[in-house]
Amino acid sequence: MTAVFKPLMPLDDAWAHLRSAVEQHVATPAGMRGTEMVSSLDALGRVLAADLVSPVDVPPLDNSAMDGYAVRAADLSLAGSSAAVALPLAQRIAAGQMGVALQAGACARIFTGAPVPDGADAVVMQEHTEAGAADGRVQFNHIVKAGQNIRLRGEDIRQGQSVLSAGLRLGPAALGVAASVGAADLSVFKRPRVAVLTTGNELVMPGQTLPAGAIYNSNRHTLRGLVEAVGAVAQDAGIVPDHLEATRAALRQAAQHADLVISSGGVSVGEEDHLRAAVEAEGGLAFWALAIKPGKPFVFGWLRRDDGSRALYMGLPGNPVASFMTYLLLVRPVLGVLAGEAWSLPQSIQLPADFTWPKADKRREFVRARLTPEGRVQIYPNQGSGVLTSAAWADGVVDLAPGMTVQPGDMVSYVPMRELLQPAFATSQGEGAGS
Repeated sequence: MTAVFKPLMPLDDAWAHLRSAVEQHVATPAGMRGTEMVSSLDALGRVLAADLVSPVDVPPLDNSAMDGYAVRAADLSLAGSSAAVALPLAQRIAAGQMGVALQAGACARIFTGAPVPDGADAVVMQEHTEAGAADGRVQFNHIVKAGQNIRLRGEDIRQGQSVLSAGLRLGPAALGVAASVGAADLSVFKRPRVAVLTTGNELVMPGQTLPAGAIYNSNRHTLRGLVEAVGAVAQDAGIVPDHLEATRAALRQAAQHADLVISSGGVSVGEEDHLRAAVEAEGGLAFWALAIKPGKPFVFGWLRRDDGSRALYMGLPGNPVASFMTYLLLVRPVLGVLAGEAWSLPQSIQLPADFTWPKADKRREFVRARLTPEGRVQIYPNQGSGVLTSAAWADGVVDLAPGMTVQPGDMVSYVPMRELLQPAFATSQGEGAGS
């Protein structure tokens, strides 16, 4: 990567750099995504590595769409007459059984999913019949059309048809499709490995005594949860003290077995912020400092491995909300590509505001928000970058353009949290928030 030091880089430019860098990375031998075979029962949330082609028709035979009677439609041609037609019952066919050919002038009791016997071309639902006569005949009271209530062979899937495409994150419906064509195992991409480290002398873990001047390490929990929520493997790299050599050593170790290393804190320009210098010493920087709020002190680069290959690196701010938002906006799309998906960005929808935003900022701002029952957008009263409760409260964010003010009733770009978190089974391939 060529270093691009462009203070307060616009988010769209950062996205373009990230997309180019990660797509180039996975095209190299060291960054190439490995594959493995997994049981289709255990493939939920995995990304398909090869198109799945069906070896069978689905359904494999014409079958009944409901409980009723299989008939020849011509036998029930009432020709507009109000008279009912009675046919003798010739056989009974349950799901999983094969009947014999249906003779003209007879009917067959049939159940949902059972193969339609040769000769029959319609199924009459049982509610439109009267059965139980002493002579064993069934009375039909409605005109019947050929083909009704029959699910035709191959109407869902044809043999040789590609039913699931490589790059699809497998959801419950997709797994059902795979099972319907008999796929016991699926070729999927290996899950990306993400090393998560947090920096700061002030950090202690929950359960420990909180000394004066210390804070509990929330970012370690949040980032690990975010990584695992998209199906990646989180590797906990621990807490790193604010010391250059300790930071270099932690990055060097984390890079050896991770596809991506992410850190929180230490990426600003203070005397105790060592991440930039450590990354430059252990690899290289691509860009830093973005025109977004929260999340300006963000770093992207790479780290050397002992074998000469590279791991990607993304340095997030230390403030909890800034760390949370930069993960959602910047790390999550990169992880999607590392997992085998196409590059995808969150999509926004236009909704009326239920708030006032009088203070225009020069940076693009992402405000934690929630929908009212009336479908309007309200915002959390305290938007500070350290107020993590705003992220737990929100079900989305408002994407405010630089210099934008808002009055109640104005239309704003609302991005649902499910878009930012990238639901495991998203179907769209978006091109950007606010588009």
